[in-house]
Amino acid sequence: MPHRATLLGIPFSFSGFPLLPLAATLLLSGCQLSPSFPGGDSNARLEDPMASAPPITKGLDAAGLRTLLAAELAGQRGDYRYAGQGYLEAAQRYTAPGLAERATFAARFGNDAALMEAAALRWRELDPRAEMPNRLLASLSLQRGDWLDSLEQRLAIADADGNGEIATFAEIAVAEEAPLRLLAQQLRSYLAQPEVSQREFHSDVLLGTALIEAALGETQTAQRYLDEVEQQEPESAALWLAKARLALETGDHRAAQRAAQQGLSLAPDDVRFILMLAQAEIRLNNIAAAEVQTNTLLESHGGNQDLRIALAQLYLEEGHSEPAYRLLQPLIGQESIPNIAYFLMGAIAQSQDEVDNALLYYRQVHEGEEFLPARAAAASMLIEDDRLLDARAFLRIERMRHDTYFGDLVRLEVQLLDELARQEDATALLDREITRTPDDTSLLYLRAMRAWEMGDLTGMEQDLRQILRTEPNNADALNALGYTLADLNIAGRLEEARDLIERAYEADPDNPAVLDSMGWVYFRLGKPDDALAWLESAYAQMPDQEIAAHLAEVLHSLGRSEEARQLIARILQRASYHPQIDDLLERHPELTPPSTP
Repeated sequence: MPHRATLLGIPFSFSGFPLLPLAATLLLSGCQLSPSFPGGDSNARLEDPMASAPPITKGLDAAGLRTLLAAELAGQRGDYRYAGQGYLEAAQRYTAPGLAERATFAARFGNDAALMEAAALRWRELDPRAEMPNRLLASLSLQRGDWLDSLEQRLAIADADGNGEIATFAEIAVAEEAPLRLLAQQLRSYLAQPEVSQREFHSDVLLGTALIEAALGETQTAQRYLDEVEQQEPESAALWLAKARLALETGDHRAAQRAAQQGLSLAPDDVRFILMLAQAEIRLNNIAAAEVQTNTLLESHGGNQDLRIALAQLYLEEGHSEPAYRLLQPLIGQESIPNIAYFLMGAIAQSQDEVDNALLYYRQVHEGEEFLPARAAAASMLIEDDRLLDARAFLRIERMRHDTYFGDLVRLEVQLLDELARQEDATALLDREITRTPDDTSLLYLRAMRAWEMGDLTGMEQDLRQILRTEPNNADALNALGYTLADLNIAGRLEEARDLIERAYEADPDNPAVLDSMGWVYFRLGKPDDALAWLESAYAQMPDQEIAAHLAEVLHSLGRSEEARQLIARILQRASYHPQIDDLLERHPELTPPSTP
């Protein structure tokens, strides 16, 4: 049975042996001893006593033992990165899954994502049936936005009769606007395999697939999957929650009502069903019935403040401001009122054309998450009421009242003026405020980016240089200037661009935008081989279309055009707006994927 050991003070399961017994076992089972000295003379000396010894082909050699001991000692002193590297090196030398497991956990506690991924991949290679490495790889993929790889790892867990949490993954994917069509194709391919219906968590895969199909508008397909789950697990609360959601999305409010009621009977304490039921009643225009549900929910939770606010948001989203106001009104006058309550009260007053009352509520939102959205809503409301001067006066006063948000409020006003096509007013505002606060790097950066958009490279460079005089290691300014010089391919300035980007990398080595810039400047310098690794690393962390366009062009230059076309095809499938890819295809039409018109 698995031995309980401790790694770096953290208990974990290790199928095998703790560190030193493992070393001893390997030594005893495979180490080949050198011959003893002839005659037993302890004073006898040989120039090379191991010269005639056969090579070690099995077990621990000196280097392997040194690596393991160094890793263990590093872990004990808290150097998790070095410990993880040591265990991973040992796992590459020896086929003991426990070593890769140790490397993975050490990297995890060292917060080293790249090392953790490498260790988890080795762990999975040595122990293909282990669930934990796939779970970690799925989480890492999701963090860097690689939805397809994350789903692949989760399906591997499900295929091994583990819980890949596909339904939860699908909910996140729908909310985060992931490439749902590609995910659906992957799920359909998995479900089409023989015998997958026999897997223990097959219904979870069906639920997740149904949620994604519903988000894609394939409601009949989604319903078919849900019906299949109902046959397998009719008492599943997750099933009825999905049914209620699908019914609401398709406008079948009666079905949503029934599904929510069924779910509530199975999980009477699950507030999601009460919210679903209330939402169904609202859409059936049964406002009184909906308020009964929400009041019941509040009573069962002792009038919980957060719940009251969430219910008010529900009514507002459905266009019913009166019941929302009734829910929030008891909060007004209390000693501690959350910002979100004032924000919602402002939205309610605004929906009822009570502009001045709404302004009062918005202004009572203090510093915090809702501060800037409240000011943006208030200013936009005044502009829509044909009161631009009042909106600008409001923002100016707010800048005086809240020093912490000075730069943010200037940027907000600039943005509003730009949206109104009043660029001259926006520029004048920005110039005036920078004159007052010449070392405000955020405003200088904003002006630099606006200059770049207008084609004023000189103005952009002046502001970025001013930032760097104040903050020599400002990674954003270094990267922006270096990338611009590289992208424009300005003769005689590419080495300067590389120097700037290298400084940005020293200041922020984990920033994928900086990695992309590094790859791009090497490409401009005529070194595509050097560029490739940087761009691959950048794309792995942030798979957006700009980095993809750079990576595809470098692959093409290296004679790997088919890989470039495949990469471009993935981007075209994921996004409807892809100007960087369009520009690349205009310059290199031969990279157009076959299926693209």
